[in-house]
Amino acid sequence: MLTEKFYEVLNHEGVVSIVSWGVDEAHVTCTWNSYLVVTADERILIPAAGMNSTEKDVNQNDRVKLTLGAREVMGYNNYLGTGFEIGGNAKFLTIGSEYDMMKDKYPFLNRVLEITITSAKQLL
Repeated sequence: MLTEKFYEVLNHEGVVSIVSWGVDEAHVTCTWNSYLVVTADERILIPAAGMNSTEKDVNQNDRVKLTLGAREVMGYNNYLGTGFEIGGNAKFLTIGSEYDMMKDKYPFLNRVLEITITSAKQLL
């Protein structure tokens, strides 16, 4: 589902916005492209140190949306800069081999946000 262009964006730094929503209004938090780890089966793992409101939302509604981009990657119509919107289902990991791998890579985390992708769309 993830394209070569998506992986090209991940090779450049940029802001990732993570949108969750529980019972009330939407909540947005951010991280960096360089913190996203894509598994062989195309789940996205993100180190979480805070993200308390996101976790509260995910416990009520596991759907999330992410946006990310990079100015350095060629987008549509030969314009420099492109981005993606990712939809998926989220959960927080606190144990297991993927948690351990992420903890080794990002010692500051206390949980891992795992997103199982349901949609991926290039925006620009």
